[in-house]
Amino acid sequence: MRTFFLFLVLAIVGVGGWLAWALWAPVTPEGQKFVMLRQGYSTRRIARELKSAGVIRNAESFVLWHYLHRKRSLKAGEYLFDKSANALEVHDRLARGDIYVHTVVIPEGYTIFDIAQAIQDAGLGSSQEFLNVAMSDTALIADLAPQAKTLEGYLFPNTYEFTRTQDMQEMAAAMVKQFRQVAHEIGLPFDLQKTVTMASIVEKETAVPDERPLVASVYYNRLAKNIPLQADPSVIYGELLQGAYSGALHHQDMQFHSAYNTYLHPGLPPGPIGNPGKSSLEAALHPATTDYYYFVSDGNGHHKFAHSLEEHNRNVGVLRHVMQRK
Repeated sequence: MRTFFLFLVLAIVGVGGWLAWALWAPVTPEGQKFVMLRQGYSTRRIARELKSAGVIRNAESFVLWHYLHRKRSLKAGEYLFDKSANALEVHDRLARGDIYVHTVVIPEGYTIFDIAQAIQDAGLGSSQEFLNVAMSDTALIADLAPQAKTLEGYLFPNTYEFTRTQDMQEMAAAMVKQFRQVAHEIGLPFDLQKTVTMASIVEKETAVPDERPLVASVYYNRLAKNIPLQADPSVIYGELLQGAYSGALHHQDMQFHSAYNTYLHPGLPPGPIGNPGKSSLEAALHPATTDYYYFVSDGNGHHKFAHSLEEHNRNVGVLRHVMQRK
């Protein structure tokens, strides 16, 4: 009997020592370890995934610890492990839902193609998956722009934090939600497609906030006189849609067959050509009052504005002379 009790004590001590080692001894991952725990995974499946990634020492001890703390559920998501931690600390992170977020920076003027690439570069899925949503899920903006064919123009430029548990529609919806907030702040009209289209052109034409109302005034003045806008960025966008853009615009591109070619077709293009920021939206909503009909880049990020074609040609001539001297 005494031998049995001795054996029992030794067994308890052994199991206790094993549990202490498995649960309290820190584990240092080999570099960065990303573990994706999907919705519906059982505790045993989670423990196996963690063990396979080298994050915990033993799956069974992790499961046992969880059963002793069942009031704390483990949250699905992607987790990054890159520091030493024991199994109890890992369990605590999963119970808190301390999931890894991917930062996606969308600068002003990005097109849906640019945004799709940014999503892919952030490791959140393929660019084509996002494009499929951006090109088709217009239900997200049906009340704002009933005639819109894509989400172009309504994916607001900002810095976003997404997780890999979010799908592409949820990411697009977050960008549209941000657009709605800004649109409400600045008082955009209910049917705002024309304003957003104008803002997208302004955004592409100048990065100088103070110039944007002036650029908008030029285009509104041309619209009022039924003069073609002749906006190069709209031609580029038409080529992007057809996969024909070479990376630079040439004289022959002005004859490119597209409804977005504002050299061939008077009026605004069919829809936005990018996603404008707040400053460009405000400029399209409140353009400057001018009698300008032309502008040209001065080569330093700003523009020279002109009332007439003669004045514009002089500005172009001066610019070419300056560029030749350089």
